[in-house]
Amino acid sequence: MTTFNNEKERPFLHFLHVEAAGGVVLLLCAILALVFANSPWASSYLAFWQIPISISFADHTLTHSIQAWINDGLMTIFFFVIGLEIKRELVAGELKSTQAAILPIAAALGGMLLPATIYTLALGDHEGAAGWGIPMATDIAFVVGFLSLLGKRVPKSLKIFVLSLAIVDDLGAIIVIAAVYSHNLSLTALSLGFLGLAATMILNRIGVRQVPAYIVVGSLVWLAFLFSGVHPTIAGVLLGLLTPASAWIGDGAFLDVIANFTKQLHAPHTDEHTPRKSRQISHLIAAARETVSPLERLELALHPWVAFFIMPVFALANAGVPLVTEAITAPVAIAVSLGLVLGKPIGILLFSWLAIAFLGAKLPSNTSWKAMIGAGFLAGIGFTMSIFIANLAFDADMLVAGKVGAMTGSFISATIGLLILYCALPRSKADS
Repeated sequence: MTTFNNEKERPFLHFLHVEAAGGVVLLLCAILALVFANSPWASSYLAFWQIPISISFADHTLTHSIQAWINDGLMTIFFFVIGLEIKRELVAGELKSTQAAILPIAAALGGMLLPATIYTLALGDHEGAAGWGIPMATDIAFVVGFLSLLGKRVPKSLKIFVLSLAIVDDLGAIIVIAAVYSHNLSLTALSLGFLGLAATMILNRIGVRQVPAYIVVGSLVWLAFLFSGVHPTIAGVLLGLLTPASAWIGDGAFLDVIANFTKQLHAPHTDEHTPRKSRQISHLIAAARETVSPLERLELALHPWVAFFIMPVFALANAGVPLVTEAITAPVAIAVSLGLVLGKPIGILLFSWLAIAFLGAKLPSNTSWKAMIGAGFLAGIGFTMSIFIANLAFDADMLVAGKVGAMTGSFISATIGLLILYCALPRSKADS
């Protein structure tokens, strides 16, 4: 695996820290949702998320339930950050190098194909064939959160592998959502959405830096996708992928700005120079901001909001399902659980072995096959994306079974993965 220098490690380490802490908050909100949904206040709790909220503009009114605004609106920001993460990996991460990318890409493919296959086989002739995409997902926040429980015993190379795998997995889930779970397409609305994306590219190309301009265009793209039949969160992903990954101002130009500012600072201090120095300070601040790429700046700004607000709110609105025997033993729930618990580790390990044996890939440094097995099971934590896809695949009772299966499979996968990693990874001095 690639060795990162300190400059390249900074966004990666920040990402891990936020995801680990966010995973804890996400878990607490999921538990809270389950408690409410199985309490005497269940009916009030479930009814709250169905309260309609309307937004009017001109002669048009858009009305959705609170849950729908969360799933279609707030989650668009979640998917926008996923788009940023994917582009970062493609431009400066593990997926930039073909040799380094082979293993996580192969593992992710196996981790998507096998769960879908096992789901289909386990479901048999029962209803629910549309749910094959549910066990394909991996929840980065939970996986990183559980890895953090093992501290420094987890090699950095294994963390990078799991993170890269999960990002490729997210990309696969996005493709499935766009291709499979989109219905009643409106080519007119979709064309307007892509015109908005083209406008975003033009704004980037001509150097527009005003954030409100991008918010307006992005909102219009979201509306177009909302009415197109393609899930509006796909707009978030595409906007994330279009975000520039290079800074507007290079290091050399910034040094020139600093030199000019220093020269002005040592100029004779008179009243007539004060406005000029104020302008120089403003110019220096603007230049410093533009030495960081829009991609990195947006990711650093939005990632905490996604980890500590959007995903927990999504869990509160969607993880509250009644844990009744009928849902737990439903064919869909069992098929989803088997897809996550068996399909993920088998697919990841099988395709990793094939990549190493035939494509020249290598195991992450300081990582054994036993640790890879543990990582494969941890990747079976689907939760957020699995529940999201369940919402698109099912309605009513079958939706409850799909969510229960996703949560059950994720819990079993997390338990087995942690136990295997605890035994497989060498104990540090602090642990002994």
